[in-house]
Amino acid sequence: MCCNGDLTEKDLQPGSNDTGYLDTIKGMRFFDPHVHMTSRTTDDYQAMADAGVVALIEPAFWLGQPRTAVGTFSDYYSSLIGWERFRSSQFGIKHYCTIGLNSREANNEALAEQVMEILPLFIYKEGVVGVGEIGFDDQTAAEEKYYRLQLELAKEASLPVQIHTPHRDKKKGTTRSMDIAIEHGLDPYTVIVDHNNEETVKEVLDRGFWAAFTIYPYTKMSNERMVEIIKQYGSERIMINSAADWGISDPLAVPKTAALMKQQGIKDEDIFLATYKNAITAFAQSGQIDEADFDGSKAIDQSRKFNGNTILRGGQQPRFDKNAIIIK
Repeated sequence: MCCNGDLTEKDLQPGSNDTGYLDTIKGMRFFDPHVHMTSRTTDDYQAMADAGVVALIEPAFWLGQPRTAVGTFSDYYSSLIGWERFRSSQFGIKHYCTIGLNSREANNEALAEQVMEILPLFIYKEGVVGVGEIGFDDQTAAEEKYYRLQLELAKEASLPVQIHTPHRDKKKGTTRSMDIAIEHGLDPYTVIVDHNNEETVKEVLDRGFWAAFTIYPYTKMSNERMVEIIKQYGSERIMINSAADWGISDPLAVPKTAALMKQQGIKDEDIFLATYKNAITAFAQSGQIDEADFDGSKAIDQSRKFNGNTILRGGQQPRFDKNAIIIK
């Protein structure tokens, strides 16, 4: 951070160790409504907590390699409502998740049928705030079939829906995703359409859906572009997330974007809505989110165990000085 308080390019570079931007957002709270913490380290959790992230949602997704048996889905879903929630709590961050069959793996129909049978065992669990992320990838007939089935599950469970819009032919896939949701009788206000860009945002907002944006290095949406979208559309029904999956990504994308917004003159109220409150409003329709829980999560005992396991190893003590060159 330079001497006059402005952010430098280095401050906001993916993977940068420069934390000067934190002064810009000191005292602010953030809610990341789409971040794949299974792919992240404990240091990422700590950095997010230090930057003001108090809660997050981890959607079920594709792990990078096709799963070959329904048991692997069951174990993965169990980890989202079990170990990962516990791991997050050890850094003072409240963890929620959405559960669903992702669009890419919906194309393995034999396995998808088995996954659909177990989804009702998970979507009613504590901390599950929606069915997601579901929708289209290659926009195949199989993807549409299982998207429709999961919309019906969400209706039955009275849960919000978190839609993954495709990377290819995004505008067509986004429009089709919304058309189908309406066809199934879902209220657009209960549907979060994710991975938006300049091509899709107007239609999503005009039709009454929530528009989520993924700040992702080199693809999806940069935070500079995000600032321009907020300037044009305001903050109503807009939320920002990091995704932060196993690819090149940044789990600090939400606080970094808030810092850039502040520097660019975006009103504090708009920053508050886009990086915190709107996500809570949308997903609290599940009946599972209480902001009072965010305060209680700060009482951390890293010696606590989950199924006999802690985040500490071999007599480790909690590591407080993360910037020290000596690791002990």
